[in-house]
Amino acid sequence: MAENVNTQRTSDNGVSIWLDDLSRTRIESGSLQDLIANKNVVGVTTNPSIFQKALSQVGPYDAQLKELGKIDVEQAVRELTTTDVRNATDIFRDVAEKSDFVDGRVSIEVDPRLAHDTANTEKQAEELWAKVDRPNAMIKIPATLEGLPAITATLSKGISVNVTLIFSLERYEKVIDAFIEGMAQADANGHDLKHMGSVASFFVSRVDTAVDKLLEANGSDEAKALEGKAAVANARLAYELFEKKFASDPRWAALAAKGAKVQRPLWASTGTKNAAYSPSKYVDELVAEHIVNTMPEKTLNALAEQGDGRPSIKGTYEESHKIMNELAGLGINIKDVTDKLEADGVAAFIKSWDSVLADTQAGIDRVNA
Repeated sequence: MAENVNTQRTSDNGVSIWLDDLSRTRIESGSLQDLIANKNVVGVTTNPSIFQKALSQVGPYDAQLKELGKIDVEQAVRELTTTDVRNATDIFRDVAEKSDFVDGRVSIEVDPRLAHDTANTEKQAEELWAKVDRPNAMIKIPATLEGLPAITATLSKGISVNVTLIFSLERYEKVIDAFIEGMAQADANGHDLKHMGSVASFFVSRVDTAVDKLLEANGSDEAKALEGKAAVANARLAYELFEKKFASDPRWAALAAKGAKVQRPLWASTGTKNAAYSPSKYVDELVAEHIVNTMPEKTLNALAEQGDGRPSIKGTYEESHKIMNELAGLGINIKDVTDKLEADGVAAFIKSWDSVLADTQAGIDRVNA
């Protein structure tokens, strides 16, 4: 399938490469098909920031906006984004079928303004699923405390879920529990578990950005030695938790026997923010079986050009625990860091969504002038 040796090796070692980007231009230009053919891309994730970038372009969406006419801006955004996701799922349908619906997934996120509203998150997840109307779609729901019950409820209806904005191990454990409970309810509700899918999107580079600032402020040699290590250690410990939880939970064993597929960890926020670090750092240092890595095109290109792609998580748990203990010894409270990252992540997506609405309204006004 692939022509690139580095992306192929990464895939061969258990990582599903998903692209963290989507736009009408990317779909219509054939770029997506090219990445599937040449760089092992087997899925796509979107978020409000990605749609903000896509819908700010003048031109690609004008024909559909003209067709929609002077409709409500919220409805227009729903039409434009679900059209892109539906078209992308069709491009990935062959990948989905060949992988038994493990891959070939395209994610669309619920309105970020609902991040702390359980009932309306659940309601919109169902609406988006029905609107896209493709078995290889996934609905993204944030792992806020209010998002957890919505994750369970959405899965219980037979809907595939991408859980987003996970930063801490404590919250990740709750996400796995919400997933297993949701799958148990889906089974009880008579849904076929075999083609249901879920990933847990654990954010990576943002942890280093936040922790490195604290380490720089500390200024000691011990602090300096820990720069660029927190994010990978945190993610590797998430993988340790993934292995332990699914291996030890009797509820999961019963569901797996009925064909349910494990909720895979997905590394998100994998673009390198610090120029001193390798541009493929958050791919190369997090390779293992049952992993999804969703990357912006810049990171994908870096992986293709210079990536390693060999297994890099197994055997690192002791060292990862040591790094977290050393950070705590320097007075860095990782829970405070991850709590702030979650709040900042929700706020950033809401800001992007406000821009999506403004840009779409400008488009409606332009084509109907």
